[in-house]
Amino acid sequence: MNTATRHAPAPGLLAGFLVSVGLAGAVIGSLGAPLITAVSEEYDVSLAASQWTLTIALLAGAVATPVFGRLGAGPRRRTVVLGMLGAEVVGSLLTVLPLPFAFLLIGRALQGSGLGLVVLMMAVARDHLEEHRAARTIALLSVASTAGIGIGYPLSGLLTDLAGVRAAYGLGLLITAAAFIAAVVALPHAPERPAARLDIRGAILLAIALPALLLVIGDTGLWRHHAGLAIGILAAALLLLVGWTILEAHTEKPLVDVRLLRHPAVAAANLVMLTGGVGMYLLFSLITRYVQTPVDAGYGFGLNTFEAGLVLVPFSILGFVAGRLVPGWRDRLGARWLLAASTAVVLAAFVLFAVTRSHLIEPILAIGILGFGVGAFSAAMPAVILAVTPTAETASAMSVNAVVRSVGFSTGSALGGLILAAHTTGVFPSESGYGAAAWIGAAATAATLVIIAILPLKRQ
Repeated sequence: MNTATRHAPAPGLLAGFLVSVGLAGAVIGSLGAPLITAVSEEYDVSLAASQWTLTIALLAGAVATPVFGRLGAGPRRRTVVLGMLGAEVVGSLLTVLPLPFAFLLIGRALQGSGLGLVVLMMAVARDHLEEHRAARTIALLSVASTAGIGIGYPLSGLLTDLAGVRAAYGLGLLITAAAFIAAVVALPHAPERPAARLDIRGAILLAIALPALLLVIGDTGLWRHHAGLAIGILAAALLLLVGWTILEAHTEKPLVDVRLLRHPAVAAANLVMLTGGVGMYLLFSLITRYVQTPVDAGYGFGLNTFEAGLVLVPFSILGFVAGRLVPGWRDRLGARWLLAASTAVVLAAFVLFAVTRSHLIEPILAIGILGFGVGAFSAAMPAVILAVTPTAETASAMSVNAVVRSVGFSTGSALGGLILAAHTTGVFPSESGYGAAAWIGAAATAATLVIIAILPLKRQ
């Protein structure tokens, strides 16, 4: 037994700690979305500027995930995790203090960098837990973002309504401080293995290319009013990512070992994650927007931030339930059938929302079904990738998948916005726009089912 294993806490305690850190990161990341209007009023900035409190956290997380995934792949993992949690605490403090808006953005960026903690927690689980418990813990970590949304949205909305936006951000400070203290006590040292050297060139190139890609994908206004410019930026970002991929493939100690993508199962899993992510986030954004539309628009339910957050609770609960069930199902069904089944559940949610949404219970049912499908899909995905990935490369391999998921989610969100914008003549989109978006998303999800059927996915 090595030193790292000997000083690890009891398996149950360690698994609970790892999932708690993943949930904490998801809650912190979700704080931005419900508070956009409140931040605009509190800091006297435009809604477009306020939107950056969400965008900058997601961008920071997308870049930080592969960077810290590499740094945490060696013996310095405990130091890296504590450093990331410490940065989250500092960032959370900046969001609470009465400072200018620029400091709020810096704080949100520091909070967003903690989104990369999930892949490091997966690596800890794989190193320190026996195989069955590790698989179950990794599955739960994969759905942490699903469960975290259902916690963060209603809590932040309620705190904002009761005590203002700083009280909601105070929740983030409390959570990050608790996670930091827990990590000091419970996080074991990594096993002895060679230290990972950071690929500075790869990190810089990725820090330019990935935010550019996510920004241009998510900026619906740019696509509506300056499509040529949007296409140019998208092409440049994709070229930079191609250059980054070539650089990583020829670097002895790369930031991300893209050579793992040569394995058919890994490449197939990431393609499925990309296309599946588009549909999943498209429906999520449609439902959350629909239920908050004022009733005088001729549809919608006029829910406030807190009420809309409560609508998301079934999404999180059923997603978490799916994450608990998937490890047992995976042994009986295999990766392909499990991914196909979970994608079919997402497709059913699309169809339900497309055909009936006149009563509030119908969108609630649709988002609950979506949560179960997303949870099962997310929990099944790591098994496909890690089945053919060396243990030392766990964080790096899952970092790639996390980035692919970010691109898919951003594309889904932007696609929904563009479709609704095309069906808007006044203040709000027509209800037919939601139907059109739902059927387009259903088609994208059906395409994902086809991809799952034809691509090589290892049975695990």
